[in-house]
Amino acid sequence: MLAIARAAAPRRTTAVFSSFFFHNTQWLDKKLLDEPRISLPREAYKKLDALSPKSLVKVYLELSKSRLTVLNVLTTMSGVALSPLPTTVPILLSTAVGTALCSASANSLNQLQEVPFDAQMARTRNRPLCRRAISPRHAAGFAIATGIAGPALLWTVVNPTTAILGAANVALYAGAYTWMKRHSIWNTWLGAVVGAVPPLMGWTACGGKLWPSADYPVHLFLPDFMSSGLPALDPSMIDNPLAPFALFMLLFSWQFPHFNSLSYVVRGSYTQAGYRMLSVLDPAKNALVSLRHAALLIPICSILVPVSGLTTWAFAVTALPLNLIALRAAWRWWKYGGERQARTVFQHSLWYLPVMMGLMMFHKQGMDWLKWLGLSDEEQEKEKAVEA
Repeated sequence: MLAIARAAAPRRTTAVFSSFFFHNTQWLDKKLLDEPRISLPREAYKKLDALSPKSLVKVYLELSKSRLTVLNVLTTMSGVALSPLPTTVPILLSTAVGTALCSASANSLNQLQEVPFDAQMARTRNRPLCRRAISPRHAAGFAIATGIAGPALLWTVVNPTTAILGAANVALYAGAYTWMKRHSIWNTWLGAVVGAVPPLMGWTACGGKLWPSADYPVHLFLPDFMSSGLPALDPSMIDNPLAPFALFMLLFSWQFPHFNSLSYVVRGSYTQAGYRMLSVLDPAKNALVSLRHAALLIPICSILVPVSGLTTWAFAVTALPLNLIALRAAWRWWKYGGERQARTVFQHSLWYLPVMMGLMMFHKQGMDWLKWLGLSDEEQEKEKAVEA
């Protein structure tokens, strides 16, 4: 009896790559499939078109997660724009291209590892590796090539510090972060660190320092009413290590309202793929973490950013209403816990970062927009200064 039961038991097989996809035989007549040793007709197979140069570029962009790569490049350029130190066009372009290559490598390596899980999620099952638009070997070659070219370009044209930051971000995202997504809810915090590194790359690309030292002490830019009697600081000559920390904290905290709300909306897909996300395991805490960081953005923007010298103290005032709008949305999501409230938080996060970065550039410390636009006569200002 035991032998018969074993013989009747279904045979266990190891899941392979193709088991995550529908077989083309589903479209055939079921009676034909029941016949033994049937040779499938040619119509049962879908013909794959050869990759043209245009379609190959499109696949590469999908592997690179082009929208995320563009966001990384823009946040890197914000670090360049807000730096008081001068730069050159070759360094600017090399920083942008190097950042894009590093991001493309990290995203491609991430997709290579997550093919079976992406295939189970509605929002990711059409990625190039899932639909067999490109072979894993080809994708790996692209990831390795961009992973070497990005840091190499940053090292040779920009500086070693920026190259090390770029290479470290590839390792964090494609290594630790990708692994943690299936093992610990702390993957979100590590992912926030990865997303906050690009502006540091922009800062160091201009020659800025990340750590204080005897030659590069921390300077505090206090409001006028608090700095009376103190010697004036020239922001155009100060490489303040507190400034990149402010940029890092802004990007770090912004990602929690942004990602936590998105992960809540697609939590069904994360559950299906087996990811250990806070939105799946503890939705209430997921909203609470978003609320905490939405609240933390207020002192970051209204105290830390201007005191670091990145902007004038006018930014503290103009940024406050925007932060209050985002905070109200996060509070409503935490209070009511609905999907509609989560979508509102996500929508706010989409405009928040570009608007806040634009305001920071408008209120940049030491920036005279009238002079920059050619609306101010520099010679007249010098004469007035001499007469005074």
